[in-house]
Amino acid sequence: YILTLSTLISLSTIHLELSIWDTGLHYDRYLREVIDFLEKDQHFREKLHNTDMEDIKQGKLAKELDFVSHHVRTKLDELKRQEVNRLRTLIKAKQDLEGGNDIAVDHQALLKQFEYLNHMNPHTFEVDDLDRLIKSATKDLENYDKERHEEFKRYEMMKEHDRREHLKTLDDEQRKKEEEHYEEMRKKHADHPKVNHPGSQNQLKEVWEEADGLDPEDFDPKTFFNLHDTNGDGFFDEQELEALFTKELEKIYDPTNEEDDMVEMEEERLRMREHVMNEVDSNKDRLVSLDEFLIATKKKEFLEPDSWETLEQNQAYTDEEMREFEEHLAQQEQDLNLKSVDLQKQREELERQQEQLNAQKMELQQVSHSDF
Repeated sequence: YILTLSTLISLSTIHLELSIWDTGLHYDRYLREVIDFLEKDQHFREKLHNTDMEDIKQGKLAKELDFVSHHVRTKLDELKRQEVNRLRTLIKAKQDLEGGNDIAVDHQALLKQFEYLNHMNPHTFEVDDLDRLIKSATKDLENYDKERHEEFKRYEMMKEHDRREHLKTLDDEQRKKEEEHYEEMRKKHADHPKVNHPGSQNQLKEVWEEADGLDPEDFDPKTFFNLHDTNGDGFFDEQELEALFTKELEKIYDPTNEEDDMVEMEEERLRMREHVMNEVDSNKDRLVSLDEFLIATKKKEFLEPDSWETLEQNQAYTDEEMREFEEHLAQQEQDLNLKSVDLQKQREELERQQEQLNAQKMELQQVSHSDF
């Protein structure tokens, strides 16, 4: 799982913390190192405890950078210089791969694409750099789930495309058998125990009984929260929430079954987590506090939830999206074929020119021998 910014920057308690999880951001290491050194400054750490999420997003926290210790500022300057040099190295490597070795590189122009730091000042870490870093990481991580959904949609459409293309290679009898097998696997996958609504009393009680080994009659929301707040910070982060859905997912997916797709399982896990966050995370900081959790356990949706529709009941793409996807693939294939034909023509032309050069060489050699 990726680490959300709210786990790196716990915006409900407003303190910065490191984690072993990778955010998935290309500037992940830089982000972590900046956070690590800011944590070491007592003034900055105290300000974090008294700053709310909106103030952080609006850049008010970044202004506190002016008051951190000289040692921390010096280290942040060094980190920024290292990061700028890393980006310059990446730009140069990309240029080399693209065959532009002899072209002068305008690093300042190319560095503009990296919005999480002020490239106009590559030497010192300023208030603007912290402001950019917080805003970029917040935006990038908030978009991450959306990108994951889009990747899953493309995955599902490619899987269906490949299935259709395979059917085209079969004769009528083979195609009939393949279609029957497909329907059999689809029905087999859909034939699973009832899935509890994520975050409902029934779902959590099942975890309480089967994972925690406790009597469901003694279910206590506060005790449950403390048991599954694995890092003890007083919040359910996204990873801790997703761990609660393992029992439900095991009802639907088994890695040993042909009909069960583990990529689909992770999409289902993501859907469950997003749903609970939308229902429970009232201040939208991507964390569930104990108070938010306890309030949710008193709602009708917790006690008498609607049924949960799993992925097989919700196709990831529309017929129109599938049609456009296949048209795009066909266009890509056509473009590749045209390029292949063009490359073949270029190869034939080079071979022809080589033959002419060889013939000219032989003529010159013959003239040279006749002169002697």
